Amino acid sequence: MFRKMRRFKQLLPEQETVSIIDGAKTGVLGVIGDDGYPYTVPVNHVLVGNRIYFHSAREGHKVDAIRKCPKVSFSFIDKEDVISREFTTYFRSAQVFGSAVIVQDQQEKDMALLKFCEKFCSADMDRFEEVMANEASQAIIIRVDIEQMTGKEAIELVKARKQG
Repeated sequence: MFRKMRRFKQLLPEQETVSIIDGAKTGVLGVIGDDGYPYTVPVNHVLVGNRIYFHSAREGHKVDAIRKCPKVSFSFIDKEDVISREFTTYFRSAQVFGSAVIVQDQQEKDMALLKFCEKFCSADMDRFEEVMANEASQAIIIRVDIEQMTGKEAIELVKARKQG
């Protein structure tokens, strides 16, 4: 169903891939947009188990695309050091494929919003209830059920890891 990574020596272990996804502030969501064109958009996200959550306005290009076709991808970049003298980039990244669902269950929405706030607004958790009461109803929560995830790093980082 999903292609195997061609440069398998650069494949990261699952726990490192999860760490990249979990640690990233932003991921780039890819959907099948209008007229079959790819549409990508950066979104904040949280990883909970084998699911990625993000929030969105109730209407718009990405929501329309997800309603038409739930198949999505997500890209995350952990490291991207351009090494000009070597004409390369030392990178670490993760790629996810999955199915997106607009969450209807209120408990699941509340859990996702709490995880968002813990990740991005932990210093202001004392205001969580107030903000959720005023603003949570204006957004929707979308869950991506992960079907495949892979992490990859530059071959130079693979070699450095083996040496030291």
